[in-house]
Amino acid sequence: MLFSDRDLKKLLVPLVIEQVLVMLVGMVDTVMVSSVGETAVSGVALVDMVNYLVITILTALTTGGAVILSQYLGSGQPDKAEFSAGQLMIVSAVFSTGIATLCILLRRSILRLFFGAVEPLVMEAALTYFLITACSFPFLGIYNGAAAQFRAMGRTNITMYVSLLMNALNITGDLVGVFLFHAGVLGVAVPTLISRAFAAVLLSALAFRPENQVRLRWQNILTWSKPDVSRILRVAVPGGIENGLFALGRVLVTSIVSHFGTVQIAANGVAGSIDQIAVMVVNAVNLAVITVVGQCVGAREYEQAEHFTKKLMKISYICTAALGIAVCLLLPLLLRFYHLEPETLRLAALLIVMHNGMAALLHPTSFNLANSLRAAGDVTYTMYVGAVCMVVFRLGAALLFGVALSWGVVGVWIAMGMDWLARSACFLFRYRKKSWQSCRVIAS
Repeated sequence: MLFSDRDLKKLLVPLVIEQVLVMLVGMVDTVMVSSVGETAVSGVALVDMVNYLVITILTALTTGGAVILSQYLGSGQPDKAEFSAGQLMIVSAVFSTGIATLCILLRRSILRLFFGAVEPLVMEAALTYFLITACSFPFLGIYNGAAAQFRAMGRTNITMYVSLLMNALNITGDLVGVFLFHAGVLGVAVPTLISRAFAAVLLSALAFRPENQVRLRWQNILTWSKPDVSRILRVAVPGGIENGLFALGRVLVTSIVSHFGTVQIAANGVAGSIDQIAVMVVNAVNLAVITVVGQCVGAREYEQAEHFTKKLMKISYICTAALGIAVCLLLPLLLRFYHLEPETLRLAALLIVMHNGMAALLHPTSFNLANSLRAAGDVTYTMYVGAVCMVVFRLGAALLFGVALSWGVVGVWIAMGMDWLARSACFLFRYRKKSWQSCRVIAS
């Protein structure tokens, strides 16, 4: 077997810890800014949806690179993996800088397009938060490029330690900004920028170290190879379109929620931060499956790819159910950290319970299985499924239940579950057909 149980543990445990850190920082940001009131929470929650869209696209780009690196390593071609790592870094840096520039220049138009119906004070808070966080996108792109390199090598402990430092810096900055300087939204935005810049510099510096199996080299970064860039983009672009449309669907759905009033916007934001607890293992497995299945496919060990996909998904199902139940039991304690109106907290609790129940049944097949297909290079199918499900269920059903039937934000979250169900059915069908076994994306 290409991966022993010990290998999987060494790969997965740091990724889980990293996801815990990411989730905690999101919750801490929301908790701290909640001390300023519903207006600030709503502004941050709305921008976080736009930021999620950008981050998802950047992550899809580096995921495409990680697939290429993993398959090269699995096929015993570390030199080609090393060159591709340099190409991935320059593509990530250029692409993320371009997105940041557009977001900064068009920030008012973007927020008015999606959330024009919100109150003026909410829009003011959103504009401030968006400006500062958009400046961090180039650093996020560089960080993701270096992280993809370490994850392809299976050295997830490195990204875990850097993430720990980044998030500790972020939380410390939040405490200073909100409670010492009373800077409100600005107090949580600036630490995000500083911590991402720190992480990008540190992780990319570590990627240059000579003892790495795949080492970052300046000559590989500064040499533009159209075939290698095209190979990365052939995997990254369909994934970026799929995940971008999925994230855009979430933004559009949040735009729908923005018409339901500040209470429902704030409840949606609180639920959106707490519900990440239940799916943090799924998110970690999403990253691990790229490395594992990518190397198996690169070595043409398709039975092992199936074996490890099922094994990792089993871990996801067990952990998602256990964490979801634990969160529901601890909700009275968790919600005390949010200084919001009782009506807002009651609605947030309902949304969290709904989410955790649906996630325990559908989240691994919606996301882990999709990433297994991507790791094999079967990216076109996942793109089409993601696009259709987003339009028909995530957006269409949200308009039906949330607006037409006047169920509000509850109807929107029911539509989310329908999206997961449809994606799960399509990905299970594709996986069992074994079409992905003919989708290898590198030359032998």
